[in-house]
Amino acid sequence: MNKAVGVEELAGALRRIKQRSGLSYQELAQRAFVSRSTLHRYCHGKGVAGDYAVIAKIAQECGARPDELNHLLRCWQAATAAEQAAGDEPEPLTPPAAPSVAPPATPARPGPAPKRLGRAGRTLALALALACVLLATVVASTPQGGGGRPRQAYPAVAAGTSWYDAPAPVDRKGFGVTLNSSSGTMPSFRVGAVRLWDSETRWAQLEPRPGEYDWSTLDRLLDGAQAQGLPALFVLGGTPAWAAPRARRAAYPDGSRAAPPDDLAAWDAFVTSLVRHARGRIEAYELWVMANHPDHFNGSVETLVEMTGRASRIIRANDRDAVVVCPSVSRLWEADAHAFLRRFADLGGYQSCDAAGIKLYQRNIQDPPETMLEAAQSVYRTFHQAGVHLPIWNTGTTQSLPLNDPLDPRRGADFAARFYLTGLYAGRYGLARMYFYAWGNSTIPIVLQAEGRPPTRAGLQVEGLQRWLTGADLRGCGHGPEAALPDNVWQCEFGLPGDAGHPRTAQIRWTHTGEAWTHAGPGEARARNLDGTEREVGPSGAIRITESPVLITYD
Repeated sequence: MNKAVGVEELAGALRRIKQRSGLSYQELAQRAFVSRSTLHRYCHGKGVAGDYAVIAKIAQECGARPDELNHLLRCWQAATAAEQAAGDEPEPLTPPAAPSVAPPATPARPGPAPKRLGRAGRTLALALALACVLLATVVASTPQGGGGRPRQAYPAVAAGTSWYDAPAPVDRKGFGVTLNSSSGTMPSFRVGAVRLWDSETRWAQLEPRPGEYDWSTLDRLLDGAQAQGLPALFVLGGTPAWAAPRARRAAYPDGSRAAPPDDLAAWDAFVTSLVRHARGRIEAYELWVMANHPDHFNGSVETLVEMTGRASRIIRANDRDAVVVCPSVSRLWEADAHAFLRRFADLGGYQSCDAAGIKLYQRNIQDPPETMLEAAQSVYRTFHQAGVHLPIWNTGTTQSLPLNDPLDPRRGADFAARFYLTGLYAGRYGLARMYFYAWGNSTIPIVLQAEGRPPTRAGLQVEGLQRWLTGADLRGCGHGPEAALPDNVWQCEFGLPGDAGHPRTAQIRWTHTGEAWTHAGPGEARARNLDGTEREVGPSGAIRITESPVLITYD
């Protein structure tokens, strides 16, 4: 198969797979993390991805079969075949020269004379050539005098891939973690808020017999949180067996039930006792966990709305400052979850709350954190259509999380930091709070800190990100060509505290996969890694961007 035939067959195969999927170019582009125009070029033979992983991602989102993926790989190899004969040694990666005023149509790449390349070398060379072309399209950010922010375009697009708004302070409470601990010990690295779940504070554990309460574990946790100045989110769930003896058991070993109590007076009594006991020490109440999952709640939506209204009135009557968070909803990738959201809204459930709870996570733990944005955008649309305009709190993950294989330490650390960056990006869709699941647990794919042990690399990177953003204002975020960046590059722009009240401009950039070269812009720029080391800024401001976020500041 020659190169021309490879391009034609690759484009035709992609078109057929896309058409069969029923996905629009816009929707498929969002799922595959490429721009709509780029996807259109790939499907019509006007361009070829420099990395087969991009082609595979597009095809997998369309439900491609293994034989189709193999066929696409053969077509891609033919379409990207280099003219040189095969060799063994790959050419070293050299930072491309950034354009000055008017970049040439085909920017030259500095480096040694061409060598005879093997398959790995050909792929690397093509990826670098693609990076050079993308670099030539970057719109340089020019810092203004006196520490002002650079001139950067953030065009509004239908997909919401880029946005720019009035500066808003980065809330430290947005960096929350769920405590999987009952000891009262708090994280030894910086976090902004804690959530109590899987911490022996379920209703069944706090009220083991009617009217008999054991607050000892809850008090330890709240005392520990107060000592560290951490606001606490309490989660209701796990009905005691005595309150619903014939109901389905919940997904816990304590015998609690995944159902409302047979008599809602028991619910009222528990919420009243809880709020009066912990008044002033609990910042917020999440009124049920995973309310649309049968292993956690299998009552009717009507009953849940009634329980929400009752609990809200009790909380507000006894603690006016407490935040009421409506029951969290999981499985946001499925249509049934959005039907649940709409039904809860239609019955007036959200009228009783100050915030809406959701479970925002990747479909698969190996997926980049940025894939959560698709679900966040879907929730935003559903709420908008239902007339719900509340802040959204992401309070956790799927219960199947522990069944996933652990990520290696480097990748896990990058994913943990980007979990919170994705949350800031999703502020576009009303997301106001993120709780990472979990702290203290050592049996999940990404461990921040196992109780009794030092923080992991992931925990330290989460702390490093918060240190970067202390006192920062978020100005906007962008992705790909819509933000004058390569397809795989993401960016959020901030104003950092500066001298004499003048904020300093800063940008955090990262990729969701692979690497790319971008241009920092004219002037003095520094690039810092989350471990505190400096990243090289190449000639004329060229910066290598990877899956590990980098902070770019301007003097």
